[in-house]
Amino acid sequence: MLTAIVLIDTDPDKIPEVAAQVTNLKGVSEVYSVTGKADLVAMVRVRRHEELADAIADGISKVPGVARTETLIAFRTYSSVDLEQAFALGLDD
Repeated sequence: MLTAIVLIDTDPDKIPEVAAQVTNLKGVSEVYSVTGKADLVAMVRVRRHEELADAIADGISKVPGVARTETLIAFRTYSSVDLEQAFALGLDD
């Protein structure tokens, strides 16, 4: 599984509409409205590298109201949630 974190700049008045459209794109698992340099953060999870282009360049970037994107590709996942789930399954035995 490939994961990309996409920072999205948009007109502040259009944040809810842009978020709703981005959420419906294939490969987008969730969208967050955030504080800071970006207006929205989209989590993209796909199986193949080519699908990143479909989801980001051909999808998110073309949503009306999206002014700019910056994409961060994840190398590894470090998550206490994943560890808790593993322990709950008895994998620590």
